[in-house]
Amino acid sequence: MRFEPNSLPTLIGSLPLKSHTEATKMVLNYTPEIPLWVQLPSYPEERLLSQFSEGLPGLKEDGDAICLDTSGPEFEAELLAFYEDYLGVTEGGQPLSSSRFAMSESRTRGLETLIQAVKSLDSPPLAVKGQITGPFTMLTGLKDQDGKAVFYDQQLRDAVVKMVAMKARFQIERLKETGTKVLIFLDEPALSGFGSSAMVGMSKEEVIAALEEVVNEVERAGGIPGIHVCGNTDWDIAFRSGVEIISFDAYGYLDRMFLFKPQLEQFIRDGGIIAWGLVPTLDPDRLESATLDELLERWESIVSGLSLECQQIAASSLVTPSCGTGLLTPALSEKALRLTRELSDSIRSRV
Repeated sequence: MRFEPNSLPTLIGSLPLKSHTEATKMVLNYTPEIPLWVQLPSYPEERLLSQFSEGLPGLKEDGDAICLDTSGPEFEAELLAFYEDYLGVTEGGQPLSSSRFAMSESRTRGLETLIQAVKSLDSPPLAVKGQITGPFTMLTGLKDQDGKAVFYDQQLRDAVVKMVAMKARFQIERLKETGTKVLIFLDEPALSGFGSSAMVGMSKEEVIAALEEVVNEVERAGGIPGIHVCGNTDWDIAFRSGVEIISFDAYGYLDRMFLFKPQLEQFIRDGGIIAWGLVPTLDPDRLESATLDELLERWESIVSGLSLECQQIAASSLVTPSCGTGLLTPALSEKALRLTRELSDSIRSRV
């Protein structure tokens, strides 16, 4: 196994704060072994689509409204320039940091804050974590000028997938400066809707191919690829995508994941890691009433429900909130972080 987390805690991404410095201090307080760079939704440029779409051909932004406009006379030239830049980086030796695929300062406040904070530590953590909006969520969330998801345009689909792959690589190159392993999660909330009437005509093989292209780039860059889905989905997609970490809402959807138990167990046997989102963050009322004892009972149901040794499960596990906490109150967000830490400590003390 390239990376053995041994039930250590990490987080999913967003926090409901306005200061990247304060948010990073909180991350390092509760998850110092595997800290992540924070995304703060209070900044419009750090939201789901806008943070990673910069540099796409035909991009039009107007406040929170964002689309890829292919109707203008300049689009073909923009598309050609995009692929020239892509080949310049992947085949021509152009530094990624000076290309259109580099993330701009306004979109990387959390990334830069984490890098500087980790560099100031006496010793590096076990790993650092980055995250990026996954290709499927980008392809279904971004629309063209007519309101049609860009997934249905093969030319745009290819460009978006390559953009996501390059921005993931950019993160890895920057995070490697911390001197430790780099985890990159593809955040894929849209996979919860895969197969619905709103996504007719999207094949599983096309979705897996998009994920694989990004996963392969993450691995080429020396990162450890993961996927995070905060709802239920066809988990066969995640198992076949080539990721090394699968992160999901184990508080709300453990029974649905267990429908894929043979694949889940084989994934762990083959060295895969499961990030069990056992701290509920998608329902504020459940988080408000959640206790450590309750969450430990849920962990025990995982151990008893799998035909694997407890030590193997624990070694192959991360403990996380079920999703980001950016839409919670600061007090509830901190409770989620505290429970994640306490749950991890309790699990590790029992193994």
